[in-house]
Amino acid sequence: MKSKRKVFNNYEKINGGDYFVCDDLGRWGIFGEEEFAKISSGEKDMYSPEISGPWTEIEKPYRYPLLAKENYCGPSLHIMVITLACNHACLYCRVSPEAGGDMTTNMTARTAIKAVDAILSTPNENITVEFQGGEALLNWPVLKEAATYAMRKNVTAGKNLLLSIVTNFSLMDEDKFNFITENGISVCTSLDGPAELHNKNRRYGKTGAHDKVVYWIKRFLKANPGGEADSLPYALMTTTKHSLGMPEEIVEEYRKTGLGGIFIRPLSPIGQAGKIWEEIGYTPEEYEKFYSACLDKVFEINRAGDRFIERACVLLAKKLLQHKDPNYLDSKTPCGAATGQLAYNWDGKIYTCDEGRMVGAMGDDLFLLGKIGESSYGDILTAPAARTCCMASCVESQPKCCRCAFKYFCGLCPVHNYAVQGTPWGDINGSYWCGIQKAVFRTVLSAIKDEKKRDIIDGWLDWE
Repeated sequence: MKSKRKVFNNYEKINGGDYFVCDDLGRWGIFGEEEFAKISSGEKDMYSPEISGPWTEIEKPYRYPLLAKENYCGPSLHIMVITLACNHACLYCRVSPEAGGDMTTNMTARTAIKAVDAILSTPNENITVEFQGGEALLNWPVLKEAATYAMRKNVTAGKNLLLSIVTNFSLMDEDKFNFITENGISVCTSLDGPAELHNKNRRYGKTGAHDKVVYWIKRFLKANPGGEADSLPYALMTTTKHSLGMPEEIVEEYRKTGLGGIFIRPLSPIGQAGKIWEEIGYTPEEYEKFYSACLDKVFEINRAGDRFIERACVLLAKKLLQHKDPNYLDSKTPCGAATGQLAYNWDGKIYTCDEGRMVGAMGDDLFLLGKIGESSYGDILTAPAARTCCMASCVESQPKCCRCAFKYFCGLCPVHNYAVQGTPWGDINGSYWCGIQKAVFRTVLSAIKDEKKRDIIDGWLDWE
């Protein structure tokens, strides 16, 4: 008699009591408890037509690991930190607050030009240069000169070049607005929710900056009528403990502001946020409840006839349903540190990523790669920090991750591990990072197995 055997090793229980099962080739399905008992014992084959449950991904049964080799052709995201000075005092700021008013931390024009030269000499044909701070507009003359130089030099460099500015909008004016819109420069801002919440999280002056943020978002949207609804400007929210009781209000704030979607993002306990975690942090279980409520509100908006996306859901759904890697650097394996992004600090130091640069701002240069004008691209890519991040962020090298059903669709952050646990490898089992990732996986998979919600998600997959 031929013995039956299990055809998978990895499974996770998701919301609703069903099981997500993934085999060693990345093929996956969602099964009810009775079905799961049969296939886990080897009584039934998980690919058999006899298996039928609340939902099973059988129309495209083969799911190979996401190699996406085209994404490893040099860093595409280059972050230029042109100042550490900032006029906000955000609760969760990941840079030490004592740098907030120090205008001596401005990048010089000479350093900025050298950074642009280095960026345009890297091999990737698709390049995004992101100017940020601190508050980037506090060093507007250098930002403007660097952006102008990058556009002029790219005439011969021939890159697919995108320039972006991260700003809190507090210093935006008509001259800056005109320069940005006339040159097709993208802008990214923070909008944490309604005025009360935004101003509590992101402290500015006596009244807060919420109204000014909303005003300039609408101005940029109006100036970009032919673009995607949430491409210019691009708004981000960060979840704090104060956000947890306001999921519907936060989503509605984005919708009524005119943005075409929202990216629900967890707080990272790096830098200043880690010091006051008891005040603003939360557990993965609390975040899962909040994220699920946000996603339900997004589905409600779509059922009412408005196309409004949630980006964390889209990023995961692209992997699960389209077998595409959206090149979101936080969920790659290896992660995007050094291979997908580089961060150029105001003083010329080059770091693996923006998070690595933030650890440097706290006085620890473990993730330092080199210096602008002194280190070649080869030096940077082979620096100890680059190699450490690549090795530490491979899911196959983590005992917990290599046995996880979500491993083909997940990623690790060695900087997060180091900041929280003191080592780039970390202890993934029971870690905060793992808890947050699984919370999102469970919520999105539960939505995918719901036929009506799946239809809505399918309609989002054209978002880039």
